[in-house]
Amino acid sequence: MDASDVLSLCKRRGFLYPSYEIYGGVAGLYDYGPLGTAMRNNIVEIWRRLYTLGEGFVEIDSETIGPEVVFKASGHVDEFADKMVKCKVCEEAYRADHLIGDRHPNPGSLKEAELDELIRKNGIACPGCGGELSSVEEFNLMFKTVIGPGSGRVGYLRPETAQGIFVNFPSLYRYNREKLPLGVIQVGRGYRNEISPRQGVIRMREFNMMECELFVDPEDKGWPRFKDVKDEKLKLLANDGRELEISVGEAVEQGIICNQVLAYFMWFTQEFLKAIGVDGARLRFRQHEKDEMAHYAADCWDAEALLSFGWTEIVGIADRGCWDLSRHIKFSGVDMSAFKRFDTPQEVERDVIKPKYGVLGPKYKALGSKIGKAMEATDPSLIKDDSITVEVDGQSYVLGRDCFDVARVKEKVSGVKVIPHVIEPSHGLDRITYTCLEHAYTKKEDMEMLRISAAIAPIKFGVFPLMARDELDKVAMDIDQEIRYSGIETYYDDSGSIGRRYARMDEIGTPYCVTVDYQTLEDGTVTLRERDSQAQIRVKVQDITIVARAALCGANLDQFVVGESKA
Repeated sequence: MDASDVLSLCKRRGFLYPSYEIYGGVAGLYDYGPLGTAMRNNIVEIWRRLYTLGEGFVEIDSETIGPEVVFKASGHVDEFADKMVKCKVCEEAYRADHLIGDRHPNPGSLKEAELDELIRKNGIACPGCGGELSSVEEFNLMFKTVIGPGSGRVGYLRPETAQGIFVNFPSLYRYNREKLPLGVIQVGRGYRNEISPRQGVIRMREFNMMECELFVDPEDKGWPRFKDVKDEKLKLLANDGRELEISVGEAVEQGIICNQVLAYFMWFTQEFLKAIGVDGARLRFRQHEKDEMAHYAADCWDAEALLSFGWTEIVGIADRGCWDLSRHIKFSGVDMSAFKRFDTPQEVERDVIKPKYGVLGPKYKALGSKIGKAMEATDPSLIKDDSITVEVDGQSYVLGRDCFDVARVKEKVSGVKVIPHVIEPSHGLDRITYTCLEHAYTKKEDMEMLRISAAIAPIKFGVFPLMARDELDKVAMDIDQEIRYSGIETYYDDSGSIGRRYARMDEIGTPYCVTVDYQTLEDGTVTLRERDSQAQIRVKVQDITIVARAALCGANLDQFVVGESKA
C-alpha cells in the first residue's frame, strides 16, 4: 500500500483537501472535508472524555498568539530550529537530517558541521534538480508576528499548546483548591514553519494537537491506578537498542521507564490509540536516545505507528521535571510553586539573612530599611563571594558581609513550597487521524474499504430503500430520521444499485447499513448489514434505535434477530 492511495481516497470522498488548491496549494497545509472533520471530532471527544471523565483532568482553551517573552522563557525563540540546506541552483530548501536519514541511525542529533561532513562525504545533491547544496544552517520554525499597530509588540504563533497551560498554572492551582496532582488538557492549533513538508498530514505547518500537562509532587513518583495496569503489556524499543514486550510493572521495576506516572500514561495512551483503531501490531513506544533527550527531561518516549512512511511518532510522552515552571518563574518573577502541607506541623532549621541595620542606616540613609527587608526575604543560598544582590525601587545593590550575618533559626512550619514536576502526553491529532485511516485502509481488486473503528467513523449507519418508490423511500426516511434524532450519524442514499450503495459506504468506513425492502412492508423488519463481515440479519423497525446503539457498543445482536431474510 502506498500513502498516495489513502490520500487519493481521502480527497475523493471528503476527508482531506489540499489547502488553497485552486491557487496551486501550499505545502504543509491541508483542510479537513466533511467526513474528515467528523472523524477528527470523534477522536477528540473520545480523548477528552477519557481524560476529563476518566482521569478527572480539567480543560482550558488558551490563545494561539503569545508575546515574545513567553517563548523566550520556553526556549523556543532561541532553540526551536531545524538544520537546513538550500540548492544553489533551484533554491529549494531541505531538512539536512532528512537527506541523510538512511546514512546515520539518529541524524536529528547531529550538529551543523557533522551534517555538512556527511552530506559532502556521500555526495548528496539536490533531490529536485541535482544541484550543489549549501552549507547547513539553522532555521527557526517559529511564525513571527506583531501584536498591535505600528511597531507594536513582537509576538509568535504558538508552536505547541503547552505554554498556555504553564502560564496559567497559578490560576489553575487555585481552581484546584491548591492540591496536587493537577491534570490539565487542551485541544488546539499549533504552528511550525516547516522547512520542507512532504509527507501529507504527517508534517504540517498548521496542525492540531491534544496535549495534557499533569502537575505532580516531585517527591511522589507513584500513581493510584498504576496497580490496576501493572500486568498489562507494552512493546518498547529502549535507547540501549533492546526491543521488549514487557509488563508495565516490570518496565518500572527494571528502570526502563523512570517512574509509575510516566508508565501509566504510556499504557493509557496505548489503550486510547487501540480503541480508536490504531493497529496494536503496528504500534510501539520508542525511548529517546540519550543525545536526543531534552536536557530537562528525566525520560521521554514516543508512541510510534508503522505507516507507509515508516515508523512515525504520533504521541510524545515525557517527564519534563520542573523545567517549564522554573523558566516562567525566572522570566515573569511570579511565584509558580505549590504548597505541600504536612499532616502535622514540623519543626525545621533553616538559615536566614540577618541585616545589620546599624550599618545599613548610615550607609544608605532612608533606603536602609527597604534594603534590609529585601535582604531578609532573600534565600541565603544566593550569597556569592560573601556578598548578596537585592533590588529595591528598580535599583540593584550589592551588599558585603559587613552588612549582614547568616543565622540558623528553628521554626514550626505547616508545609513547604515545591515546584511541581510535569508529565506530558502530547498527541499529534492530524497524525493520529491519518494513522487511523491508513491502518483501516484495505484494497481488494478494484474495491477500496476503510475498516474504521465504529467509535470514530464519521457516519455510523447508511440507510437505503431498496427502491425509491412503493412507500419504501418513506419508511427509509423515517428510519433515517429516527436514528439521527437519537444522536447517531446517518447517511440516506436511494441512488444506484444496493451493491453500489454498500460499496460507497464501505469506502468511507460506515460500519452498518439498514435496507428497507418489500419484506419490510409485510412484517415490519429491515436488513442490517455489518461492514467487515458483510453478514446480514433482520431486525424489527420498532427496535432500530436500540439495535443501533447496541451494535455501536459491540453487543451481541442475536437477541434482536427476527426470522430469516428473503433476500
